[in-house]
Amino acid sequence: MTELIITEKPAAAKKIATALADGKPIQEKYKGVAYYSLTHNKKDIIVGCAVGHLFGLEEKEKKKGFAYPTFDIEWKPTFEISKFAAFSKKYYETLKQLAKKADKFTVACDYDVEGEVIGLNIIRFICKQKDARRMKFSTLTTPDLLKAYETVSQEIDWGQAEAGETRHYLDFFYGINISRALTSAIKKAGMFKILSTGRVQGPTLKIIVDREKEIKEFKPTPFWQLELTTQANNTILIALHEQDKFWEENRVKNIYNSIKEEKRTFVEKLEKTSFKQNPPTPFDLTTLQTEAYRCFGIKPKTTLDIAQDLYTSGSISYPRTSSQQLPEAIGFVNILRQLSKNKNYKELAQELLKKKIFMPANGKKTDPAHPAIYPTGIQPKSLEEYKSKIYDIIVKRFLATFADSAIRETSKIIFSVKKEKFITKGSRTTTKGWHTFYEPYVKLEEVELPPLKEKQELDIKKISLLSKETQPPKRYTPSSIIRELEKRSLGTKATRPAIIETLVQRNYVTGEALQATDLGIHIIQILEKYSPKIIDEELTRHFELDMDYIREGKRHREEVLKEAKQVLTEILHEFKHKEKEVGEGLKTTFSETKIALTSVGQCMICKKGQLVLKRGKFGQFIACDQYPECKTIFKIPSALIQPIDKICEHCQYPKILVIKKAKRPQEICINPDCSTKKTDIIDEGKECTKCGKGKLVVKKGIYGSFLACSEFPKCKFIKK
Repeated sequence: MTELIITEKPAAAKKIATALADGKPIQEKYKGVAYYSLTHNKKDIIVGCAVGHLFGLEEKEKKKGFAYPTFDIEWKPTFEISKFAAFSKKYYETLKQLAKKADKFTVACDYDVEGEVIGLNIIRFICKQKDARRMKFSTLTTPDLLKAYETVSQEIDWGQAEAGETRHYLDFFYGINISRALTSAIKKAGMFKILSTGRVQGPTLKIIVDREKEIKEFKPTPFWQLELTTQANNTILIALHEQDKFWEENRVKNIYNSIKEEKRTFVEKLEKTSFKQNPPTPFDLTTLQTEAYRCFGIKPKTTLDIAQDLYTSGSISYPRTSSQQLPEAIGFVNILRQLSKNKNYKELAQELLKKKIFMPANGKKTDPAHPAIYPTGIQPKSLEEYKSKIYDIIVKRFLATFADSAIRETSKIIFSVKKEKFITKGSRTTTKGWHTFYEPYVKLEEVELPPLKEKQELDIKKISLLSKETQPPKRYTPSSIIRELEKRSLGTKATRPAIIETLVQRNYVTGEALQATDLGIHIIQILEKYSPKIIDEELTRHFELDMDYIREGKRHREEVLKEAKQVLTEILHEFKHKEKEVGEGLKTTFSETKIALTSVGQCMICKKGQLVLKRGKFGQFIACDQYPECKTIFKIPSALIQPIDKICEHCQYPKILVIKKAKRPQEICINPDCSTKKTDIIDEGKECTKCGKGKLVVKKGIYGSFLACSEFPKCKFIKK
């Protein structure tokens, strides 16, 4: 009897094979794909892998043109659907070959809705089985994998599988039908442009557009403040009038005129209060993403990718979790002992190990599949800059949850000037507690006020009347929009970052502070006018909750999909009657916004034309729109490029924003001869300080020259 264990990715297959093997697993290959043969307790096991989804949804029979609605779909191998998935064919064929050798099947994909769907499709379409055993684990460590195998479920998680499959069907129904409707509409208006949207993308864009409307329609309200400046023990103190904001100008001016000539003030009252600041809760995915953005400026999608890599390497637990709770079963003491072997965390871990009771500051949020994110104690072998930062904040957050509360003290001084009261406040940490374990990620203002006594008199340096205005609401950041979508139950913890990136790539949204473009605003306006249900947040949330009910066994896939088909059919029937109006609106929108989306700036050579983004046989480039009269052309990096209406301060050429995956967006000058891209190479030819074998050589990248080791790729040392 031979058992086939199916994993989601190659790295997981190797980890599981190594953990279960009585000796060493034997690596074999079929069509270049590695799989592992081993013996576990005298039982023969083969461990094979997928590479994520090997199956995707596709129409059974493709309709001509952009006909809609269509609901007749089926699962097909991804390599049959898209040429970009051609690489997956060899994994499909390898698993098919391995399945012939097995008579027992176990799914060991990631334990979430996506992993369940991946495993289900392999079991029924490749292995030709109706069910399989299911391993459930939250880390890829040997103890957890052995335990998962010993406590294996005798069937897959059907609630999770149904919920995941329903999500795929819903997303496909919405995506293909709404996209075809929009494309058909603009085509009828005489413009051909493939348009696409998604079930959650539309409502998400509307949230961002609504915020943009609030900002544009915001009318500032004037208000005034009275500010007292004094000095005590060489410390300048600034206090505001106790009323803070005055909304009536006459009243504040009367008070100001009555006290502006005063030379002395006295301390009317001193107040001090201390309070406990509890340790932070363990990381769920959303909190990790928001903290990584706050501390490092790393975007949520990049944070998820890095966390997934750390999980696959065995260094942290499964990151796609909604839980803020750490159960005792993960072995707190053992993890702390492992972390104490790492020089970066040795002292902190040893300090916690002195405690007699280990109880993390668990939060309220839970997840039926996984605990909060935590380090396993396994030291990562080598970490790049971003990965090192994400790992560090995960470890320190874990340590901080076990530490004692911090003690903060707030001080308040009330000054009196002719019976008018002015207040200044300060806060400081008196006992660091968990702050020590979470440094340098604790961002708290430390303002210590000088020691004063009640009735003490001080000289007045200045009394100021400040004229101010209320400010518009802030735009969403990549971090705050993730929190907002979670609060509104839109999307999933795994899909929300990708939704935002898609909106940016389609030029509906731009900037670090997410600003809806004119294109994004106009599209929402058109849909609000002619087909508001396409971007209906309530409808999207309704189906999101339905999928939770399916997972819990409270609803069934068939009834949810039946309802979705009915709703979509009604939406699309109504849309068809307004296709012409929608198409004309979209055509006008794209025509008006095309220039803004592609214009980089004035041509510096002919002074007549505009430099615009263009796409040719070899990718994107920038050229003057007066071609062939002006043949100015600039090469640009292979990345997402956005015009930013900025001029280089050194050469006066336009700048562009370059956005590359897992990198910070960078503003660069398009001029290849700009002084910002030149450097004095003083270390060229010197020995590499990292490996000691290679020599430093000059190389050129999109951001200018840099030094690299001649032993690359064995040595990846670089220097600006």
